[in-house]
Formats: sequence, C-alpha cells, structure tokens
Amino acid sequence: MNPVIVAVDFSSTSIHAIEYAIPLANKLRSPIQLVWVDKISPQESLYPDTSNQNRNEAKKRFEELIKIYSKKLAKGITLEYKLKKGKIYHEVDNLARLTHAELIITGAHGISGYEEFWIGSNAFKIVTYASCPVITIRHDLIIKKTIDIIVVPVDGSAETIQKLPFVIKLASLFKSEVHLVTTHNSHLKSIQRIAEKYSQTAVSYLHQHSVRLITDSIVANDLTKAVLKYATSVGADLIAIMTEQETPVNILLGPQAQQMINQSVIPVLSIHPQDKFDL
Repeated sequence: MNPVIVAVDFSSTSIHAIEYAIPLANKLRSPIQLVWVDKISPQESLYPDTSNQNRNEAKKRFEELIKIYSKKLAKGITLEYKLKKGKIYHEVDNLARLTHAELIITGAHGISGYEEFWIGSNAFKIVTYASCPVITIRHDLIIKKTIDIIVVPVDGSAETIQKLPFVIKLASLFKSEVHLVTTHNSHLKSIQRIAEKYSQTAVSYLHQHSVRLITDSIVANDLTKAVLKYATSVGADLIAIMTEQETPVNILLGPQAQQMINQSVIPVLSIHPQDKFDL
C-alpha cells in the first residue's frame, strides 16, 4: 500500500503529527514512514561537522518512537523511518514521489527556537512542493481517532472541485459529514453565479458517492477568517483547500492557502491543482 509520510524534527508538533497519522493510516491501511532530514551542510557552517552525531541521535529517537507507537497500529500496518540529508521540503517530496505516498502529514508551527526544530519554518514549502495531498496540524491539536466533519470551501476557480476525490475517500473511510461551503467575496450576483456553478457540480458529485452532505454559503471580504469561523462553529475536524498555485512550476503557495494554514487551529488538507482533471 502507498504510505503515509510524516515529517519529523522531534518537536512536540511533529510528535503530534505522528499521533495524528496513526488513525489515518489504520483507516487507509497504509504503512507510516517517518522522515528526518539533516539540513546542516558542513561546507556552509562555521562549526564542526556534527552530522554523524545528529544522525545517531535521530536513530535513537526514532527507535524510541517506534517502540511507543507501533502498539497503536492496526494489524499489518508498519511504522518505519528514513534519514535524509538536504533541503527538507525536497527530501520529503522525493520520498513521497519514490514511494507513491498517499499523504504527507506535517506540523504547521514549530514551537522551539532551536535550529534542529525545522517543522514550522518549512511547513509552507512542504505543502508547496508536495506531489500528494498534505495535512498540516498545530502542536496544540487535540488528537481524535475520527474525522467526523470536513469543511470544503468552494470558490469561483476552476480548480476548486479538484479536492473532492480525496475528500470523498476520507469521508467514506470515517463516515464523515461534509460541509460544502460556497464562498463569495463579492455581492455581485453575476460573480457569485460562477462559484455557485462549481458548487452545484460538487453537490452532484458528492451525492453520487453517497456522502453525508450539508451545504451553506459565505459572503465576506476576508474569506479565510470567515471559513475558519464557520469551521469552528460546526466543530470541524478538517478543512480541505486547494493550494491556489498560479505558476506553471511549484514555486508559490497561494496567499489564501498560506493564511489558512497559518491561522487554522483545525487541521488543513491542502491539494495541488492538476493540469488534467475530470470528475
């Protein structure tokens, strides 16, 4: 099976990511691969090369984590680790591509000032470069074994419905209720009709897959805050968004996606637009 990859720097945020990954991997029937990246380049550092020491320490910590968390995995689900060296977001994505990963899970905010704790500063880059869906979580998230409610904002972009297949997969596994929220930042009916058209397509597709569905709409100047307020009010366990990339290469993470990841205390599922996509 395709693995779930968890980026680990041994901060409390990344340990939380491991704990979050376990019920997902159990449902997906996917192995978990933990990955740590040594980002220190001795050629660029004024300090002595401590790479071997860092890797040995990482191995020791991983072995301790595997001993603790293997007990929580369903029968047949494995928990392994990889040690890499290079740019963190490149190495995480390289592993995802090599293993045809189902999903990447990473912490959205590191809470330590130490150099070795790199999760927070690299979360956006991991999302930007990832070749598969990414879920970002906060260090203070209360871990649940279920995903009961998924909020899915729909806007006037052609890519907005591309998140639906993966949302349906999760909703089917967890018997989740999907809240499809049509979002508008304009009161002009002619502009609102574009988002409503995509919303109608999404409703039809979700009904075809027998997803429990609630529909709603939001009109606001700051859609990020409005969606987060809505998601909080309904007790959402996940918010599914597109990364809004506007370039032909994976360089930019759209501003709204970045704001959502940065501000949300609810886990955020980010999915890249595809050149060819058909529901």
